[in-house]
Amino acid sequence: MGDEQDESAACQVAHGHEPVAAGEKTLVAAFASPVAEFLLHFAGDAGYRVVLLEPDPDLAASARTTGYEVTGDAAKYLDATADLVVTDHHRPELGVVLREALASPARWVGIMGNPRHPGPHLEALAGLGVAEADIARVHRPIGLNIGSRTPAEIAISTLAGLIADRNGRPGGFSF
Repeated sequence: MGDEQDESAACQVAHGHEPVAAGEKTLVAAFASPVAEFLLHFAGDAGYRVVLLEPDPDLAASARTTGYEVTGDAAKYLDATADLVVTDHHRPELGVVLREALASPARWVGIMGNPRHPGPHLEALAGLGVAEADIARVHRPIGLNIGSRTPAEIAISTLAGLIADRNGRPGGFSF
């Protein structure tokens, strides 16, 4: 009976008869970028509380026009319901942002980047004295392997991967 009730509740939400439960999950996108903008948009539609972490004051000021919550310090958002996605691995603040996320109770921490190249976060975190076990908690690559190329496709892939992970699913076409 429990599975039938769960399925029925899911159907009610899917058909628009029940609202998506809010406040149960947070997505923090680190660094203003085209991918971050799409990711925040799609995640908001999927019921996430969305926040842009942008430590650069000038970029943060520009990002405030997007309508998303923007912060220079994500500490108050990185609780056990939060997923943090770093959307630009070329930023000088990369190591500090990841170190703070790893020290928080955030549920999941990941960074975008080509899996065929070493992640720049490895050196950045090691240089800040972060333990190897903590560095290993940073997910990379992230998202589902759908061959995404555009910022919107990358955001969809990333969000799909987060949803799969939250639901204990492998993603892809395995059911």
